[in-house]
Amino acid sequence: MPSGGEWLWVILAIIILFGGKKIPELARGLGKGIREFNDAKDGVKQEIEAGMKDKEKAQ
Repeated sequence: MPSGGEWLWVILAIIILFGGKKIPELARGLGKGIREFNDAKDGVKQEIEAGMKDKEKAQ
């Protein structure tokens, strides 16, 4: 993991590359992607648990 000084350089590089106006859009898109991933993960988990319950009932 980068230390404090390295994070400063990374943030500075991001600001230079994307500009100050694009950073909120980037963060919004990243947050939306993480949210969709977590929703899909929860959906798969629920399907697996439902399948396990159905299998127990069948036995």
